[in-house]
Amino acid sequence: QVQLVESGGGLVQAGGSLRLACAASTRSFSSYSMGWFRQAPGAEREFVAGVSRGGGTTSYADSVKGRFTISRDNAKNTVYLQMNSLKPEDTAVYYCAGRSGLGVATTQRIYDYWGQGTQVTVSS
Repeated sequence: QVQLVESGGGLVQAGGSLRLACAASTRSFSSYSMGWFRQAPGAEREFVAGVSRGGGTTSYADSVKGRFTISRDNAKNTVYLQMNSLKPEDTAVYYCAGRSGLGVATTQRIYDYWGQGTQVTVSS
């Protein structure tokens, strides 16, 4: 069982930045591809970004391309989401997810492990 714990959420003004972190409780973190998803009020959870096991391959939702950057530090068992130029429509609960396997997955049902989520609120 892998536990994922997100941190770094908060309230920020439009145009600002936040960096989310997700710490994994596993010694085999490098065996897992990781992803970030988000769920806004009244909406379904959606894919935001994903990174492969070694960090060499990434994927982003069109809505965040050029503004968000996903990265990972396998030595620290942590995946990050750097969010710049934030917009009010980025307001959501952000979830970290992990799955064993190659490549980057954009479909949430493929992921095996989920964090509890962290709230990001962007004010206009």
